[in-house]
Amino acid sequence: MIVRLKNLASANSALIRGYLSMMGGSAGRLVISLVYFIAIANTLSIAEFGLFATASACGIMLSRLLAFGFVSPLYRIATVKTRLLGVYTAGFLGGLVLSTPVIALAAWLTHMLVFADQMALATFAKIIVAEVLCWRIMEIAVIVSYGTNRFGSGSVLVVVATLLKTIAAVLFAWLADASLASWGWYYLAANGLSAFVAVAFFYPRVRLRWNLALYMRRWVDAVSVAGAEMLFYIQSELDKVLVLSLGGPETAGIYAIIMRLVDLTALPVRAFLTVLTQRLMRTSALLNDLKNRILLETAVASVSTAGLLGMAGFLWLFPNALGKNVSVAAPLLIFVALVPAFRNLIEYHSELLYATGRTVVRMLILASLGAMKALLLAYVLGLHTDVVIWVELLNVAFFVLYLQSALMTYRALRGVKKRPI
Repeated sequence: MIVRLKNLASANSALIRGYLSMMGGSAGRLVISLVYFIAIANTLSIAEFGLFATASACGIMLSRLLAFGFVSPLYRIATVKTRLLGVYTAGFLGGLVLSTPVIALAAWLTHMLVFADQMALATFAKIIVAEVLCWRIMEIAVIVSYGTNRFGSGSVLVVVATLLKTIAAVLFAWLADASLASWGWYYLAANGLSAFVAVAFFYPRVRLRWNLALYMRRWVDAVSVAGAEMLFYIQSELDKVLVLSLGGPETAGIYAIIMRLVDLTALPVRAFLTVLTQRLMRTSALLNDLKNRILLETAVASVSTAGLLGMAGFLWLFPNALGKNVSVAAPLLIFVALVPAFRNLIEYHSELLYATGRTVVRMLILASLGAMKALLLAYVLGLHTDVVIWVELLNVAFFVLYLQSALMTYRALRGVKKRPI
């Protein structure tokens, strides 16, 4: 095992350096995100935090419709043909304009179906614009930076954007009236400033050039990726909507706090998935060896579980360290010990399919996972009203989703040796 790890390290030294550079940004982001989380989770009531987290999750899902998925061709070009970046940036901007009415309609329907009696449309709109337009633009600047191997620049931008949100959260905690409506303005301003900084200081200077014929050739890939991304975030974020619908804002708040803590422990894994995806875009040889596949899955699961156990141990020793509202949910964290591993492995499977060009298959798999997740969570929440019991059963639900994802993904990857990427 040690020899295999050394061989992998020597063969992928450039990617490891990129990963370490990204980890520097992830470590900074982790600390800043924790301050942000403490400020918001303890300023808003648990119920309002649940509403905000659910609205934010809806925004994340809808943000994948931006430019109808043209982010994917943009990223691929940034990775392999940087000279065409200006052409594809123009294509992305055109897609952004065309997708805006579709996103607005989808957002209005989402508010009507989920939030009509619980959140004002204006407050919901602020959160959606912040997530769909502002934060997504910042993410795209980061994606392009990573694609052009400017890992340090991308990591700095992530830290700066997260810091701006944290400053907004701290100011909100000190100055505002602690209502969700007020927080919507702070959140929109922070995300808008992040988008401006990303475009003005971090996005590569390019000359925009329009090439409609080139965009049309990328249309199927872009739309399939947009569908897959949408489905991925539906199966990833749908749980917040279901918990709000079935359990109410208070239960949604407790669940959102638990899952936010889970997300904070996943940052090192997501940095690894970014560099792995780039490696697989260039060559799929890493997946040819079954032992490598097992090693990669074991690494993702181990790091994910260790992060959650570390967080749970810290909160067991210092239950009030993250504030009074978080202390309500902190004792439940140990009951979801396996959830980070299964969640991150599902994301890992999705990245394997994307990196190896199986975008349509990826979309179908994510659709099936979303449907299964909805059924499992509805069953768990409907059958057990006791918080501890349904929280424990989340491990079982995510294990079932992991098995489904693994079986379908590795079946789809059987042809990797036979087909070039």
